[in-house]
Amino acid sequence: MPTRCLPTLLLSLSFLASAQDAPRPPAPAPALGEAECQVWARELGFAQSVADHDAEAFAEHVHPQAAFGAKGPRPTRGREAVVAEWAGIISGEPVEVQWYPTMVTVSGDSGVAYSSGPALYRRRDASGETQLALGAFVSVWVRDVDGAWRVLYDDGIRPVPADAAQAEAFTAGRRIACPRA
Repeated sequence: MPTRCLPTLLLSLSFLASAQDAPRPPAPAPALGEAECQVWARELGFAQSVADHDAEAFAEHVHPQAAFGAKGPRPTRGREAVVAEWAGIISGEPVEVQWYPTMVTVSGDSGVAYSSGPALYRRRDASGETQLALGAFVSVWVRDVDGAWRVLYDDGIRPVPADAAQAEAFTAGRRIACPRA
């Protein structure tokens, strides 16, 4: 990554540290430009790779030098380690995770982007009942040497128990089309 991107990346990382530990309702739809819509689509594709249980597609979205769990004391570093750690989530066992962006911001040089949005977790308990939880994610994307956007830093906000109405609101809030400027 060019050194001119470093100040923007550091500013983006400050957002990770400031995330609160409780999910918030989605903000009003932003008006995004072309580069931001590319990241929006890439974020949706990243989430779809998990929904499709496609580890290869998931790995394609992760930067080789990625750090997941970025705000924690021991982030998972490197694409292979991230894919291995996410293997259960990608397979849908023991938990299914869905997410989508509600905000994307691209840096001034168009090489670094920040995305965030809600996440829904489904897990079956011992009796077979579905347990729901809502959280949120934050990701920092970089445009890689091949031009593709890849997640460099990723983290989330600890999920809290949710009910069926909240899960329905999550699903209703998903926008596939990028909210263009």
